[in-house]
Amino acid sequence: MSSKNVCQGLDVSSSMSRRGFLGVSLSAAAAAALSSCTSVRNTTADVPSSAPAGPVAQEISLRAQESQIDLGGRVATAWAFAGQVPGRAVRAKIGERVRITVNNDLPEETSVHWHGLAVPNPMDGVPGLTTPAIASGSSFAYDFVVPDAGTHWFHPHTGLQLDTGLYAPFIVEDPREIARYDHDWVVVLDDWTQGVGKDPQQIFDDLVAGGQRSDRGAMMGMGGMGMGADGGDVTYPLYLINGKAATDPDILRVQPGDTVRMRIINAAADSIFTVAVGGHRMTITHTDGYPVRPVGTQSLRIGMGERYDVTVKAGDGVFPVVAQPAGKGGYALAILRSATGQLPRDPIPAELSAYPASADGLQADPGVRLPQAEPQRTYDLVLSGSMAPYVWTINGATYDRAQPLTVQAGEPVRLRLSNMSMMTHPVHLHGHTFQVGPAGGTGARKDTLLLPPMARAEVDLAADNPGRWMLHCHNAYHAEAGMMTRLDYTT
Repeated sequence: MSSKNVCQGLDVSSSMSRRGFLGVSLSAAAAAALSSCTSVRNTTADVPSSAPAGPVAQEISLRAQESQIDLGGRVATAWAFAGQVPGRAVRAKIGERVRITVNNDLPEETSVHWHGLAVPNPMDGVPGLTTPAIASGSSFAYDFVVPDAGTHWFHPHTGLQLDTGLYAPFIVEDPREIARYDHDWVVVLDDWTQGVGKDPQQIFDDLVAGGQRSDRGAMMGMGGMGMGADGGDVTYPLYLINGKAATDPDILRVQPGDTVRMRIINAAADSIFTVAVGGHRMTITHTDGYPVRPVGTQSLRIGMGERYDVTVKAGDGVFPVVAQPAGKGGYALAILRSATGQLPRDPIPAELSAYPASADGLQADPGVRLPQAEPQRTYDLVLSGSMAPYVWTINGATYDRAQPLTVQAGEPVRLRLSNMSMMTHPVHLHGHTFQVGPAGGTGARKDTLLLPPMARAEVDLAADNPGRWMLHCHNAYHAEAGMMTRLDYTT
């Protein structure tokens, strides 16, 4: 049911650098040519570009800059907000207007995408598509009303900058929510190579050139390439929780019996994690900001871009919080401490061996389910690709040749996702949320869905936020290699 592209053979790849897929950095000429050759014209013309009405509740300044950070005794040069990884969390209330000025002190252009927030299209932070790139030495003010309560985050949508440390939580509070916990702990997971291994662009260049060469062994563990159904394409020297390595872990100090709300964000570029708290069961309460029927579990599987809120009732002692990357060695570590004492020499908890919970086993709280409606448009999206050549596609096309999915405002839309590769892909849709399974059903409400190899899933969404929106794999290297398409509103 997609519309016909009248210039399917247009080649804009010569205008697209390797750093251009994720940032959609087309040259002006190429962008104009592409626009003129699609069936969708001026799709953002009706989207308000002026500032929203009402007073500004928060004025926030973010500074993207090169910084030195301490990773458990290893000093690394990172790109970060205000010199810290993760950046300082933004906290706002649903319905508040915020103006966030991003100052770019980096040597190249950057951007900020508000992951999980259905902001107006001009504020979405995808250069070349929704929002201008922020040139080196300049600034840009993102101005929007905070629409969605829950655990969200923000990061660049420019090249591979996500893998350099430029990210931070964005926590939106609902004043109507009754707090049933004693501590609110944001837990940000990351895989890390910047400044201690090869930089992300070098890694990507090696992948494109054929990363499975004879030097693969030398690169393993130093930002080199690995293979595996779930293991991503990159082996990292470090894995972090809240910007800290396992040799210098973040510590949450509580009292025995306290209830801890853990807001777990996977900010990694290439790693799926299994998370567990030693000696404890977790209760899953939210995914991607939306409440679910509570589910108890010993471990949790979380893909890149996903978020899960869990609660834990603290025992008496010192307990490891461990995130283990799927298909890779190493782990990230934090500590939940309610007493004196030390962690065991081997901090890997037995709970990690339990079968992990994931979104496919969750049911949305009835209050957040999308209204039942038969889809007026249905699209099939087939994810595929290969390591050699290093190309990842949706419906057989990289982003520069993708045919946009077209919708009209108010339509119920169904996406049928098929993963025909041997890699797991976290599929993220900008500007919207979707219901796993049919609208009106019981599936979780999300914006990022982890799709295992050879798996299929259906998601329903309401076309209620006009503009042009990215839909892509949230493995940064797969997106950079082309695994992206668009959802375009027609007028």
